[in-house]
Amino acid sequence: MNDNVNHPSHYTQGLIEVIDFIEDQKLDFRAANVIKYTCRAKYKGKELEDLRKARFYLDRMIQELESK
Repeated sequence: MNDNVNHPSHYTQGLIEVIDFIEDQKLDFRAANVIKYTCRAKYKGKELEDLRKARFYLDRMIQELESK
């Protein structure tokens, strides 16, 4: 059964939920979004949009590192 609040089907592919990996790795907001949008892209029905969102956050991480 799909639970869109606690366990959306596009978050529960594979052996663990994406949030469990993000929390285990202690990822910051941007890195977590890169992982989240990449992992769910092909399951949510908006693959290209989600990959663009992941790229947005990754680009911000890269820009920050390049500015240092």
